[in-house]
Amino acid sequence: MAMIIEGEERIEAPIGKVWAALNDPDILRECIPGCESLEKKSDTELVAVVTLKMGPIKAKFNGEVELKNLKPPHSYTIQGEGKGGVAGFAKGGADVVLEEESPDVTILRYEAKADVGGKIAQLGSRLITSTSKKLAGQFFSSFNEKVSAAEA
Repeated sequence: MAMIIEGEERIEAPIGKVWAALNDPDILRECIPGCESLEKKSDTELVAVVTLKMGPIKAKFNGEVELKNLKPPHSYTIQGEGKGGVAGFAKGGADVVLEEESPDVTILRYEAKADVGGKIAQLGSRLITSTSKKLAGQFFSSFNEKVSAAEA
């Protein structure tokens, strides 16, 4: 079951600072809902453990994340796949684009594509889509708060 989630955040921080934060495992770990660990394997590869609850199913996903198509400080693609045992799997990616609105304000746009399978996919597309949108929204608003607050 595949879905697309799009959004935009206006971040009160310079584009270079937003780019650095998007590549900082500590900041990402703090912003990803349910993230238990996120470790850097290389400049473009990370491993993660995330616990998520979708409807009645709660699962711990072990996954790998890769950064591709890097065009600093303007855009990249983040792709990942996680396995949640009997709960199933989740995989997907997001194209993230940064645009400088002014020297101290950056517009972050994203288009994420996700695909789930296994027991999670049996929950129904409405629940999966709404939960996925909520999680994406939580990540980007938390990211915005962290990067903007760090500016002050």
